[in-house]
Amino acid sequence: MNNSIFKLPPAYNEPIKTFLPGSPERELLNQELARQMDLTLEIPLIINGQKVHTTDTGVARCPHDHGHTLGTFSKAGDKEVLLAIEAALAAKPAWEAMAWQDRAAIFLKAADLISQKYTHKINAATMLNQSKNAFQAEIDATCELVDFLRFNVHFMEEIYGNQPVSGRGIWNKTEYRPLEGFVFALTPFNFTAIAGNLCTAPAMMGNTIVWKPASTAVLSGFYLMEIFKEAGLPDGVINFIPGSGATTGKIVLDHKDFAGIHFTGSTRVFQTLWQKAGENIARYKSYPRMVGETGGKDYIFMHSSADVDTVVTAAIRGAFEYQGQKCSACSRLYVPQSKWDVFQEKLTAQVSKIKTGSVLSYTPFLNAVIDEKAFDNIDGFISRAEASDKAEIIAGGGRDKSRGYFIEPTVILALDPYYESMVEEIFGPVLTVYVYDDKELDQALTILDNTSAYALTGAIFAQDRQAIAHMTQRLTHSAGNFYINDKPTGAVVGQQPFGGARKSGTNDKAGSQLNLLRWTSARTIKETFVPPVVPQYPFMAE
Repeated sequence: MNNSIFKLPPAYNEPIKTFLPGSPERELLNQELARQMDLTLEIPLIINGQKVHTTDTGVARCPHDHGHTLGTFSKAGDKEVLLAIEAALAAKPAWEAMAWQDRAAIFLKAADLISQKYTHKINAATMLNQSKNAFQAEIDATCELVDFLRFNVHFMEEIYGNQPVSGRGIWNKTEYRPLEGFVFALTPFNFTAIAGNLCTAPAMMGNTIVWKPASTAVLSGFYLMEIFKEAGLPDGVINFIPGSGATTGKIVLDHKDFAGIHFTGSTRVFQTLWQKAGENIARYKSYPRMVGETGGKDYIFMHSSADVDTVVTAAIRGAFEYQGQKCSACSRLYVPQSKWDVFQEKLTAQVSKIKTGSVLSYTPFLNAVIDEKAFDNIDGFISRAEASDKAEIIAGGGRDKSRGYFIEPTVILALDPYYESMVEEIFGPVLTVYVYDDKELDQALTILDNTSAYALTGAIFAQDRQAIAHMTQRLTHSAGNFYINDKPTGAVVGQQPFGGARKSGTNDKAGSQLNLLRWTSARTIKETFVPPVVPQYPFMAE
């Protein structure tokens, strides 16, 4: 019998390991990298806690050395997708009936397993299969992921504690039920933390999940499933089914018990999924929750009062960390004419120092882009800029995919503020700069606000406080995550909830109560202790 109201451990942000030369964490990571490079795993589907192998398989490769195979993975066909849905539905009654404190304990244990026992394993997998250097893998696969788990448990506790007022003789309660049906988690390659959050956040609130990871991030996803199992997650709560997005999506969205999707990926795919859900709306038991974070065309806007060196540093880190493959990566930069000459000199000098290379080395700033499709897309933007009379390459531009998918950090100067690389999402190490007339600040802000369909992240740089206030107000709807004198990347769970509007998604703010509330269906309960015994009201007396 539980006669206590338990308090959860306080949430905190995981400290970031430095991996300095000679440090114990660098040596342990190197050992794990070598171990995984020597393996060739056979990665199964995991349905109802059981490993399932299929004859249709894919290959997990190293983007920095695409001839090296890390393993093969089974792909789900129609049969396996249906089995995963059935497993999720079968597991749901017991899972949603479990005390929320016990659900919390599972994910708190998973956080500690990731940050302690398996930190080098999950970091190494993210480095090798998703082409992140040691620091980028650490802030993603360990720190941000465990931050999601710890803070989401904290937000869950706060949500359940949010109760209505009760009048005299009445007890009002709100139950935050899970959704009816199953939730589909469709996750991207670029963040192990996002993949982990998209499948665990709805699960915390009592939902059961069908999870299709990106085919270029299957290795870290498989290791996460092993960690969830060790943490005590019951079979069938999260079902892991790599495979074709089109195949999986059709079956999932045709199912009457489809309750919602937790998505990060392209705008085109999310719109297709939403359209399909709309076509099937009469089929579903309830209206599905469509929660998605999609693309971005993120910016830095430099005011004439800004410090040049800070903007140069923010632009390089914001644009080129993880090869520009962050949804939040800075891909367009607005510079005042009065600062352009000195800014260009310092920017190009810093870009020329950037080293590109393998994740197995600690000195490169940039590593390979994720695969050949991404490489070819980025190459197209650079090639067209080289040939255009509306743009020119002022730094970088080299690319080579003979062994790994390597592209140098590239800076394009656009003569037209609506040149394609100022408008279109590239998802690569390409930064486009437009120089505006200082006297036309408001016109430049209007151009910025109207250039892109996206509104994910943005940053302004200025020392003039009046200018900061003015630009902040003018750009209200241009970014869901807005930064003042900082790069537009690096949102921290519990500090800057993440998400954008317009075509960047539903802005349900991962890493906050707002997101977890989307995975609940509230029930209000009113209990009257002494109900009336006659139907007449007092005012009816003669």
